[in-house]
Amino acid sequence: MKNLIIILLSICCFSGYAKETKIIVRAKAKDAKFIGSSLGGAYVIIRNKTNNIILAEGKTSGSTGNTDLIMKFPKERNTVITDDATAKFTASIDIEEPTFVSIEVHSPNNNKQAQTLVSTEIWLIPGKDILGDGIILEIPGFIIDILKPRTHQYIALKSINEKPFQIQANIVMMCGCIIEKGGIWDSDKIETKAIISKDGKLLNEVNLKLVSTNLLEGDFLISQPGNYQITVYAYDSKTGNTGIDKVNYVVF
Repeated sequence: MKNLIIILLSICCFSGYAKETKIIVRAKAKDAKFIGSSLGGAYVIIRNKTNNIILAEGKTSGSTGNTDLIMKFPKERNTVITDDATAKFTASIDIEEPTFVSIEVHSPNNNKQAQTLVSTEIWLIPGKDILGDGIILEIPGFIIDILKPRTHQYIALKSINEKPFQIQANIVMMCGCIIEKGGIWDSDKIETKAIISKDGKLLNEVNLKLVSTNLLEGDFLISQPGNYQITVYAYDSKTGNTGIDKVNYVVF
């Protein structure tokens, strides 16, 4: 009987050793703010590195954060750059022993042509929460959507009639933050071009200029039918941020 009690106590103690451990994960656009609800969130996956089992997954939600706090105020050690509303994913994981995990962030979740995978690894210790700013993973790049021409649009050469053919693209930071002339993310400091190819051969390069917030345009002349491809890119030489979108269309 005594031995049975000892065994039962041991089982109870062992099963009770698993402790809830909370961890906050955030996705922050390089040279910009946090990725949250306004952009559809960033998708977070936390895995046990030993067996690759997913321990938690979900999307970041909340605001892009305080612009002054993130982009303007000087930062020293232990400076907090988030507030209660700043986008995050909070996981509650029950673990019985220190567990080595990988943290993956896929972002932006809803813009597949711009989606980037960023990851890190860390030890989780039972009952030792990682809160506050939490784990912040930086997402480089720009989100670009070509608006004109449309994908696989058929265009009659005679309808163009030697008029300039318009290229139009929407470009934002990876958090959705706006690009505008003279703003924090200044369009004049971001190189944006359209590379035009016809039947697989380079035809022309066109500079795109800002016409309204996030919207850039350029034009060129089309004189021949064929299969065309436009590649729009954005490049910031100071931060190294880059972005690409492509579209194919047919002139007949």
